[in-house]
Amino acid sequence: MNPINNPFSPGAGSPPPELVGRDPILEQARVLLGRIKLKRPEKSMLLTGLRGVGKTVLLNEIERQAKAAGYRTIAIEAHEGKALGPLIAPHLRMLLYDLDRIAGAGHKVRRGLAVLRSFVGALKVSLGEVSLGLDIEPEKGAADSGDLEIDLPNLFVAVAEAAEERKTAVAVLIDEIQYFSQKELGALIMAMHKLQQRQLPFVLLGAGLPVLPGLAGESKSYAERLFNFPDIGALSAADTAKALREPAQAAGVVFEAPALAEVFRLTKGYPYFLQEWGYQAWNLAAASPITLSIVKAATTTVVPRLDQNFFRVRFDRLTPSEKNFLRAMAQLGSGAQRTGDIADVLKVKVRGEHLRVSSLAAALDAHDDVFPHVGTFARNRAAGSYRSGYAAARGDVALPRHRHGADGGGVHPAGL
Repeated sequence: MNPINNPFSPGAGSPPPELVGRDPILEQARVLLGRIKLKRPEKSMLLTGLRGVGKTVLLNEIERQAKAAGYRTIAIEAHEGKALGPLIAPHLRMLLYDLDRIAGAGHKVRRGLAVLRSFVGALKVSLGEVSLGLDIEPEKGAADSGDLEIDLPNLFVAVAEAAEERKTAVAVLIDEIQYFSQKELGALIMAMHKLQQRQLPFVLLGAGLPVLPGLAGESKSYAERLFNFPDIGALSAADTAKALREPAQAAGVVFEAPALAEVFRLTKGYPYFLQEWGYQAWNLAAASPITLSIVKAATTTVVPRLDQNFFRVRFDRLTPSEKNFLRAMAQLGSGAQRTGDIADVLKVKVRGEHLRVSSLAAALDAHDDVFPHVGTFARNRAAGSYRSGYAAARGDVALPRHRHGADGGGVHPAGL
């Protein structure tokens, strides 16, 4: 069939043709946005889940909801090597100038700009080159201490008060929020705590990997009282079928029931993977309907694509010792594994070496974007197969990150 008309969209953050199975999350967001706008207390939301489950798509849909509800929105993506302050300051400047254009000016917007000028000035001292054009005098003593955990809450309060004066609300949406440092995450949590205490119309919505709740709790012990952490996981069999069937039907193409069942068997509802199978099945089919045999033929294309792209880019980030650790996990099979058992596979007997094994486990934990997926890839290579994508698509990627295996090859204790 014509690939130009293909409704399926495998890609990072690409909106699927049919957003299914996420209604409870969207309803939770709708209630949150409604209550905050009415200055009623409600926990902010930080979506968590593995890569490819649709967190970014959901965050974008929630931003659309916020705009429809009359919010002013800021959407940013955290990334390694970029500090929170310089990342968010230009967006706050744009928002405040936008508020300043609303009729019926008061003084809160101008104050917000003055506090932002102070905040940026403090960043220049602590971080070096930070440039932001603001033709206004800074407000001395406001958000200019150079301590982010003091300054960011004061800045957010000033912005929220400006929005309140203009009878609107602010929603800040941050993707990949786990990349912020503990200090930066702590500053965000403290800012939201202060905003909630004052019942100001400002809400934070974020998305990150499964490690995020732990990071938030480590940063500030009261984080669980300020945020909900909805877990974004795999789709059910019914939702998987709907996600494939309805876009195809809209284009005049039928997915036969056995074909839908096979895609679910292969993907276990993992959203990115079912988009891959839908995309390749469509391109392979000469005409409607898409049959079981077409899905099976598509698998021979999808598996190498996942191996070379989805898995390989993550696996290559591991050190040789981390790969060796995963090889040992591979030999133990699927399921949660104790570091002591892994040490035995590695033939490590000395207590000091056991500690090194535990350190490797902690290091892999830090590779949270790698470990959940690469483990399945590694386990299958350890078994002498290069069919990682296929095995992961059977559902292992939807399990907690500690439940995965290792890269191919034998176990080399000396590699520790």
